[in-house]
Amino acid sequence: MPAPVLSGPQYLREGLKLVLSPGLRLFVLLPLAINLVLFVGLIYLASHQFSLWVDTLMPSLPSWLSFLSYVLWPLFVILVVLMVFFTFTLFANVIAAPFNSFLAEKVEVVVRGTDDFPTFSWGELIAMIPRTFAREMLKLGYFLPRTLALLILSFIPVVNLIAAPLWLLFGIWMMAIQYIDYPADNHKMSWQDMLAWLREKRWQSMSFGGIVYLALLIPVVNILMMSAAVAGATLFWVRERGAENLVAKPA
Repeated sequence: MPAPVLSGPQYLREGLKLVLSPGLRLFVLLPLAINLVLFVGLIYLASHQFSLWVDTLMPSLPSWLSFLSYVLWPLFVILVVLMVFFTFTLFANVIAAPFNSFLAEKVEVVVRGTDDFPTFSWGELIAMIPRTFAREMLKLGYFLPRTLALLILSFIPVVNLIAAPLWLLFGIWMMAIQYIDYPADNHKMSWQDMLAWLREKRWQSMSFGGIVYLALLIPVVNILMMSAAVAGATLFWVRERGAENLVAKPA
């Protein structure tokens, strides 16, 4: 068993193997198509507006400090990349939420040792939409105020130098929340209980969120990695909850 801080890559690696397996490919195709359409649209927009966004965020420097622009410019490029990535991930996961919950459900069936999938049902998938949409609104309620605070910080001269690392840390935490919430919600764990559980497993959560964040930053690869992250998060849920149950069981 890897140390908690090293467990994330293993979960994502195994999740990728699962979504590429024949039994689960069907449940990956729809979220994959949604992510592809959104990714192409966002890349098109970013390619036309990227320089403008960087110039808007860059602080105005007096002429005698102009040499610092060469040092600061890469930092603000990174900041814009993180913000664009956040936007893509946010919209992709809201739209694909029912499909991701369905995928998490089917992954758990496989992980627990049962391969006899029920016949795919559009009715079952459609029935998930109200529940998953409500859950995504809770995520947005958690995400938006904190994002707004970071956005305001990004426009404050000098102080905005710490914006990029804060965006990174918050993004890692949100990746853990975003994906591990799918199996948690399938098991009817409340939003607050899910957050409390992730805080108890902070190192494991940040390890998983960090590797997912890194994988999703890779263009094109990130389209498939969203489904792999759902599968990896389901493995996280099954094993970490299972370990708790073993500890809690009396001798």
